Amino acid sequence: MNIRKLLKFIGVFLFTMALVVSFSLLTMSDYILTKEIINQKGDTKKFEIFKSEAVGMLDKVYDWNFTFIKDLKKTFDQTNQIIRDQYSISDITIETIIDLSRQGESYVYSTSYVDKVFPSKDKTTEIKIKTLKDYTGWMEETDFSSKEELQKQLTNAQTNINNNIIYQEGFGNYEIKQLKFSLTKQASQGFIVDNSWLWLLLTVGLMCIGGLIYAFATYWREVPGIKNNSTFFSSVKSLGWIGIVLGIILTGFYVLIYFYPEYITNWVLLVDPVSRLLNGGEASHWFLYGFIYTLAILVMGIRMYLKYKGNNIQMIRTVSVMFFQLGFAFLIPEILYSLNKPGYDFKNIWPLDYDFFYGYNLNQLMSSGAFGWFILFWGITLIIIGVPVLTFFLGKRWYCSWVCGCGGLAETLGDPFRHLSDKSMKAWKIERWLVHGVLVFAVLNTAAVLYTLISGNGSLLGIGTEQIKTSYGFLISSIFAGVIGVGFYPLMGSRVWCRFGCPLAAYLGIVQRFKSRFRITTNGGQCISCGNCSTYCEMGIDVRMYAQRGQNIIRAACVGCGICAAVCPRGVLKLENKKEEGRFNEPKLIGNEIYSQVDSI
Repeated sequence: MNIRKLLKFIGVFLFTMALVVSFSLLTMSDYILTKEIINQKGDTKKFEIFKSEAVGMLDKVYDWNFTFIKDLKKTFDQTNQIIRDQYSISDITIETIIDLSRQGESYVYSTSYVDKVFPSKDKTTEIKIKTLKDYTGWMEETDFSSKEELQKQLTNAQTNINNNIIYQEGFGNYEIKQLKFSLTKQASQGFIVDNSWLWLLLTVGLMCIGGLIYAFATYWREVPGIKNNSTFFSSVKSLGWIGIVLGIILTGFYVLIYFYPEYITNWVLLVDPVSRLLNGGEASHWFLYGFIYTLAILVMGIRMYLKYKGNNIQMIRTVSVMFFQLGFAFLIPEILYSLNKPGYDFKNIWPLDYDFFYGYNLNQLMSSGAFGWFILFWGITLIIIGVPVLTFFLGKRWYCSWVCGCGGLAETLGDPFRHLSDKSMKAWKIERWLVHGVLVFAVLNTAAVLYTLISGNGSLLGIGTEQIKTSYGFLISSIFAGVIGVGFYPLMGSRVWCRFGCPLAAYLGIVQRFKSRFRITTNGGQCISCGNCSTYCEMGIDVRMYAQRGQNIIRAACVGCGICAAVCPRGVLKLENKKEEGRFNEPKLIGNEIYSQVDSI
């Protein structure tokens, strides 16, 4: 065995052993819930109800986190049921309002009838009155031709109110998830809590070391030049069993981070020392995610740097995404937290930063003095001016390939899988409908949020804005961007989210497609149809088709990474920023083939 193979073996062994130890840590703690821990979370009425329902759990020693979390969930469910019984709108209330609305043969609804239904006023009835008026205000003075028509609208409002009352007065799903995590973490006891630095080094530290050893062994003393040797024979890179297992692990990690963080509190405990060092507080599961995300970009960025040595653009681009992730996405927000300022990622832009206009975020910014107002101004300026101006001069590559954290992970951790992207026409059609559909969803979500913020009405056309926010957060931000977007790297390529789901990529793409100086020019006469360009296009663009036709590539999806030009053996492709004239060129005459005149693709 030569030194290169030995080093590769050592790297894989260290990484695998560290991964096994990481999973074994998940069950190695005891859990004890106390009144003091609950009191730290709040003293409102709902927490008082929660404490009374959690009596059976207090001071009980759990040696299995699944049992502890199961009892927590049961306690939250019991608490919410009590609150729902107190604040829900009953069928009798709806029938009374219908009777009051009757005017001869027709029914005319008025919110004044709500006050008549609840003659005695206390805190509970005041909340019922306000909520019912919010959800039925759009029906004011509406003349309904039949009882059934009015009953249908009121019943819909009743259903929405009773579904949303938990978000307002009880423990909503998001709050329960946060509380289950924090209560489980604070109740943890054992050797992991006492030796977090040691276990951090034995898990995450050894995985990083193993990955770096493998990367150096692979590209050590190699002649400069891009090499994708044995890519299609690799079980990791070409849908072999190892790649499928890796995809399952990545997907499972994202499912746990987004939906079940309470089960990985032992992993979060490992990074508590790092969190205290940076912001002075304990780590959350999002800190763990940011920490691992950043390390992945740094470690795989070094691999990227080694692989593409000799190609200055790729090396500089790799350093750029490493810099922006480490500095802007990770360190700066944590330092701001330590200074009691909003932890803001200055490179994150709406609509990718979909909660930028959410009420809690705007309130936080506006209550943070001049710095908060600067962040608000900065964010709006990027949306209105920064994106169109920079994209006009540079194309969307300025963001997607040089700055963005999602793109940074795709270009580093996802680089071994870039060839798995689907280049078919069917995939392109799906891409266009899907990515622009997500952009429309993002705009509607933000519009609903701002409508509620301005009007104070909790619903839009009878649909609760909280439900719209929850749907977007679950379907797009969690499932699409996280679970599928990264978890499916080994299965569908590295830019699944960027290509099919990112609303900011859609916005950037529209500008790039119709109003930009950027294009990839092709010298069709030099093309030998080797297919390297199409194979390694992570955005699924059939670059070879354009090169054969001598046609500029101005696709909205193109992130301008430059890999197509880098792997071309004949210098056919060139990334350029020129005047707009000539971007939409028609296919040219090449050799003995004559292409029909068709619209530019």
